[in-house]
Amino acid sequence: MSATIDPRYPSIEDLRQKAKSRMPKFAFEYLEGGCNSEINLARNTAEIRDVRLQPKYIGEYEGADLSVEIFGVKYDAPFGMAPIGLQGLMWPKACELLAAAAHEQNIPFCLSTVSTSSIENVAKITDGRAWFQLYHPAEEDLRDKLVTRAAEAGFPVLVLLADTPTFGYRPKEIKNGLSIPPRMTLSNIIQMMQRPSWCAHQLIAGKPEFASLKPYIPKGLNMKHLGLFMNKTFQGRLTEDRIKKLRDLWKGKLVVKGIVTEEDAEKVLSIGVDGIISSNHGGRQLDAGQSTIRPMAKLAQQFGDKMTVMLDSGIRNGSD
Repeated sequence: MSATIDPRYPSIEDLRQKAKSRMPKFAFEYLEGGCNSEINLARNTAEIRDVRLQPKYIGEYEGADLSVEIFGVKYDAPFGMAPIGLQGLMWPKACELLAAAAHEQNIPFCLSTVSTSSIENVAKITDGRAWFQLYHPAEEDLRDKLVTRAAEAGFPVLVLLADTPTFGYRPKEIKNGLSIPPRMTLSNIIQMMQRPSWCAHQLIAGKPEFASLKPYIPKGLNMKHLGLFMNKTFQGRLTEDRIKKLRDLWKGKLVVKGIVTEEDAEKVLSIGVDGIISSNHGGRQLDAGQSTIRPMAKLAQQFGDKMTVMLDSGIRNGSD
């Protein structure tokens, strides 16, 4: 992994402010926001920063090695890019840019079911090394089609989404028109006019679409009916039976994202999954839940030698 620092952006916060200045407000708040009062969104980072390291300074210095092996693949750093839906709303071709950057830096990239780039396109960009996150469809036929496409494209890891059993209540998105169904507001139009570069790139790239789902979305749907279709098609709920069926269907590595209790970890381990991710969907679903770092010690201690234990949400810089 190469490490060069642009003097204009010496910290992640500098990059955050730059992104905020280039994106319409509704797009930036979709990317950064959480549900309800955003308590759990803040808790994710705050509780990570409550963890204290105990450095040992006396001894020979052997240098730092950030590389890690996950599912038999050696990566250059112990972190990767989590799945994000609708990246193209934030910046045109954002999914492709992020996938290419992750591949170049040799870190995992996880593609969301509701991404704006297709399974096949991301597989090509990453030489078949990306992971695919499945937002479980209500119908088994659609599930099987998506999983088969991911397998045929060479994705080595399937990530099952468990931390979104229903849509979170996100006041900012409702105010911004990013609801089910979505709506265009005068405020959104003004915000876009204030970001001419974003508008120009969007015109060139075209309207963001759910690229992997495009073959299954009925043609001619307006925004209202598209929203209703998505709401009906993707329930997001995982059961032991659904995980068992996917374990039988998927021959690669299988991960469940959203495991924060030892009880759920034991259930999925008994089914034969290869890894779990402690996640609360970035604080976007349950505001009264616990942070993702809180259960990690127990999960790692009890299950770390039986399957791969990972974490998402709350990480904002290298110290985190």
